[in-house]
Amino acid sequence: MDASAYTGQFLTLLIIAMALGFDAFSLGLGIGLKGIRLRDVLKLGVVIGLFHIIMPIGGILTGQLVSGLLGDVATTAAGVLLVLLGGHMIYSSLRGEEVQSFNHRSTAGLLVLALSVSVDAFSVGVTLGMFSANMWLTILLFGFFGGLMSMLGLLLGRKVSGNLGEYGEACGGAILLVFGFIFIF
Repeated sequence: MDASAYTGQFLTLLIIAMALGFDAFSLGLGIGLKGIRLRDVLKLGVVIGLFHIIMPIGGILTGQLVSGLLGDVATTAAGVLLVLLGGHMIYSSLRGEEVQSFNHRSTAGLLVLALSVSVDAFSVGVTLGMFSANMWLTILLFGFFGGLMSMLGLLLGRKVSGNLGEYGEACGGAILLVFGFIFIF
């Protein structure tokens, strides 16, 4: 591959990685608004970054084997997960202590959150696999930006959460709902 083709592929993958990172940022912002410990910021960021590596690998390998029909399905699934998470956060906020809020500290909760923002990385990986994109460059950029953007969102949400009080969880849920509906429609 000549230098100009490599540069073009790098810039394309960089832009895609940043766009996928914004999804992780929105999830982080929503969770951070509820209030989160610094240790959990790091843990969530690392796990989301790892999922932003694992999911595109699966997508690239799948894209090398099948057609691009899976792309819309994966993006819709990511949207549905975000809508469900956002709806649950709003419901928990409105019901107060009666409803257990979604626990991002549990293993299951952590995996669902990471999966919800990484499913679209799978669909992008399918397309990139069909076009024989450089897998190592793809997963390094996706993992870096997924982890970084989620941590930035978590930290920003955490900083703002003290000013929102009891409405922080509802605001975070609303953010997730909006991004979820954007993915669905």
